[in-house]
Amino acid sequence: MASNAPKVDRNLLAVIGDEDTVTGLLLAGIGQVDERQGKNFLIVDTKTQASTIEEAFKRYTERKDIAILLINQHIAEKIRPTVEKYEQAFPALLEIPSKDHPYDPAKDSVLKRVQKLFGE
Repeated sequence: MASNAPKVDRNLLAVIGDEDTVTGLLLAGIGQVDERQGKNFLIVDTKTQASTIEEAFKRYTERKDIAILLINQHIAEKIRPTVEKYEQAFPALLEIPSKDHPYDPAKDSVLKRVQKLFGE
């Protein structure tokens, strides 16, 4: 059955993370800059304001070409209410550890939803 809907290719990863995380992922080849100089990554440091992180999060979750959004868990904590409100299937949201901040499953909003779904 043919569809008249435009085909959307979700083939990019996006990342919001500290310098080491983003650099490693860029070296792995995830970096992309579009014709309007829009990037699929944001490097967060101690001077980065929560509003800047939140803007990037919203921008990446609204893009139709991004399949997965990776965010360092300690950075997700800075915008936790926004992260917890996000319920879309795509892009998939994954909270990841960083070199200096280990992963804490108790803080992962996606894991909490899965556990709630299975009654844990």
